[in-house]
Amino acid sequence: MGAYAPWDQEQARTIIAEHAALEGATLPILHALQAVFGYIHEEAVPLVAVALNLSRAEIHGVVSFYHEFRRSPPGRHVLRLCRAEACQSVGGAAVADAVRQALGVDWHGTTENGALTLEPVFCLGLCANGPAALLDETPMVRVTPQRITDLAV
Repeated sequence: MGAYAPWDQEQARTIIAEHAALEGATLPILHALQAVFGYIHEEAVPLVAVALNLSRAEIHGVVSFYHEFRRSPPGRHVLRLCRAEACQSVGGAAVADAVRQALGVDWHGTTENGALTLEPVFCLGLCANGPAALLDETPMVRVTPQRITDLAV
């Protein structure tokens, strides 16, 4: 996972302008902002609202509805643990509980040392090899709590 740019309002305005003419531009803009900054900064909400002639509440609603959007910077690595039924049937819930306890974070939380942000995901397409996870962009299969907590050091 590459490093994210620090929040920059002018850069955000450029990103918004590049996508504003698209049909249904809200989601493409938010995805582009998160791809650059790692999260949707609170100052981005009114910028997007003005550009799309929508209310701040509408943009906030989209950001808060979709769990994919973060509202604070992520850790140096993002770990997505599968929460779908196939992974749950082979111990995914126990892995998730143990990992959350060992790391001292809940879903969407970041470890104190800033190493890892933990996010739920609903199916990675690795059902035959669950429990599955995605560390940054690298798939992990048959994960155990120990394998995951070793990453947070």
